[in-house]
Amino acid sequence: MAKLVFDIETSALPLDRFDETQQEYLFREADRLPDERERQARREEIQRMFSLWPLTAQVVCVAMLNAESLRGQVLFIAEDYEAGEGDAGPVEFVPCMDEVELLTAFWDVARHYEAVVTFNGRGFDVPFMYLRSAVLNVPITRKDWLGYRFQTEPHCDLAEQLTFYNVSGREGAARRFNLDFYCRAFGIESPKAQGVTGMDVGRLIEEGRHQEIAEYCLRDVRATVQLHRIWQDRLQGIK
Repeated sequence: MAKLVFDIETSALPLDRFDETQQEYLFREADRLPDERERQARREEIQRMFSLWPLTAQVVCVAMLNAESLRGQVLFIAEDYEAGEGDAGPVEFVPCMDEVELLTAFWDVARHYEAVVTFNGRGFDVPFMYLRSAVLNVPITRKDWLGYRFQTEPHCDLAEQLTFYNVSGREGAARRFNLDFYCRAFGIESPKAQGVTGMDVGRLIEEGRHQEIAEYCLRDVRATVQLHRIWQDRLQGIK
């Protein structure tokens, strides 16, 4: 069964993209606070969260690998990228002019795969891709990736598997950790080892450092591939 492993990076849309009514809705909670300092701090906190919501952010990068061959692509938004800047062996770096082009290219690849592997993709990546595609009227070629939660086909979400579907809650033996923590625990090189994290994406975009975003996203996917293999070898089948 051909399996696609992927990860996305997102970035908040500019505040001026939202009209007065939308901004009032987004900051309503903050604006109710009586203290001006607390109110401003809460507004800034909410705006930092924009990158997590598909109605207030866009997809700026998608890295994809075939779980077996490790061949793949990294799609990323960049107008001034020169081919050949990214050296990733069997992985092609593909610059896109805008989000529509990126999403269209992603779904064109996705339709060739029978299954998908992610880390927290059921809770974030997949619904984000679905909603952004719907907002931009980009046809979705695989609409079954949310499916039945307690199955690993067609979607194996390692964040679900390594917590045994959140069997012990936030504080129990199977509490959820982030990908970086799992990688370090299982002896996999962390995608954050080179100093870039998802929190840096917005700043890197502003600085035009598109290649660094693409390479960071690819490191996430390569780590997910290795973690998936460990899960298959050591934990798959536990009920």
